[in-house]
Parts: sequence; C-alpha cells; structure tokens
Amino acid sequence: MAEEIKARFRRKGTTLTAKLLMPHPMEPGTRKETVVENGAETERLIPAHHIDTFTCKVNGRVVLEADMSGSVSTDPILTFYVEGVNAGDEVSVEWTDNKGETMSRVDTIK
Repeated sequence: MAEEIKARFRRKGTTLTAKLLMPHPMEPGTRKETVVENGAETERLIPAHHIDTFTCKVNGRVVLEADMSGSVSTDPILTFYVEGVNAGDEVSVEWTDNKGETMSRVDTIK
C-alpha cells in the first residue's frame, strides 16, 4: 500500500480532535469474485484482508485502542477526541492488519 494515513488534528484548549483516513481495502473474506480458469467461469471467495487493531498514543501513552474487522468500510475514517493534549505533544497512530502489515504516522501538535 503506497498511500499513507491522512490526519487532521485540531486542538482547542487541551482537547484534541483527531480525524484520520486510513487507506486499506478492508476485505471481509465473504465476497466472491468470478474468475475464468481453463475456459470455465468459477466463483471463489476473495481472501480476508482487514485492519485488526488501531492504536493512538500521546507522548507514548495509549489513549485509544480499537479492534476492527472486515465489516468496516474500505479506507475507513475515524474521528475521536482526546483530553489533556498540549502544544508540542507527540501523537502517533498505527494500525495492523490480519496479514501482519502495518502503517503508522507521527505528528507534533501545534
């Protein structure tokens, strides 16, 4: 996956609003595709490929952990709020999928 996590962080006082777009196909493993093999059409399941876990940390402290599944849409958008965030704090986000792939991003809050 060549894309990266897109993030928008807005801080008002010590409350941080985080809005993330996480590029991922999010295949549930229940959809079928038609393929032609040896001149015959057959249906087969598209293998599952989805985000399993998502973690957000502020200055190394976990503030959000989420378990996801294939029932989440392609390229999910996640919005959440974190209290106690100040200018200069480091926010890191990371997901891991069911195939062991990971994607992360680190930002310093203004």
